[in-house]
Formats: sequence, C-alpha cells, structure tokens
Amino acid sequence: VQLQASGGGLVQAGGSLRLACAASGRSFSSYSMGWFRQAPGKERESVAAISRTDGSTYYAESVKGRFTISRDNAKNTMYLQLNSLKPDDTAVYYCAASQSVRFGILSRASYNYWGQGTQVTVSS
Repeated sequence: VQLQASGGGLVQAGGSLRLACAASGRSFSSYSMGWFRQAPGKERESVAAISRTDGSTYYAESVKGRFTISRDNAKNTMYLQLNSLKPDDTAVYYCAASQSVRFGILSRASYNYWGQGTQVTVSS
C-alpha cells in the first residue's frame, strides 16, 4: 500500500487542522492505521491509531481529548482532526499502515508502510 499524507499547515495556538492520509491499492480496510509525529531533534512518536478489525481508536496521552482519528474505508482514507492545537504539537506528521500490530497498535515497530509526512506548525 502507498500512503499520501496531506492537510498540514501553519495555525495559531488554539486552532484546528484536519489531516488526511490517502491510500492506494486494494484492501485498505485490512490495515490498522496510525498517525505519528516527529519534532526537530526528537524521536518519532505515536499520536493515534485505529484498528482494522472494529475501528477502535487509541491515543497518546498528550493528545487525548484534542485529536480524533477516523477512517473511511470506502474512500481509502484516514483522517486526524487536530483541535486546541499547542506549540508543542509542531512536528512533521506521518501516516502509517500495519497488517499485524504484533508490537502494539501504538508502536512504530508494528507499521510496515509509511507516508511522506506533512508539516504542522503551531505558533504561540
């Protein structure tokens, strides 16, 4: 599967953005999907994930209550709604796909396929 992330941009603190991850190829619904982010000088970290089986969602503590992950299998697209953005949310956001979340759905190690990333910048 090939992934294309979009929707990043520059926003003021407290603002909102909606990221999208478009997948090409068949069987999008057979992948668990996740969003990760990487700030300058930091490790790539998990943000949110959504299960392929029942659509269950999972979030990093730092974004709970502010971000919402969703997917539309008919459109082969995953979304991340980012609300109440903070300067600490500034990062490149990557989408990823996993066929088997053997290391946990929020673990980078579980993901086989990655998109190119989209920049989110939050000004104070």
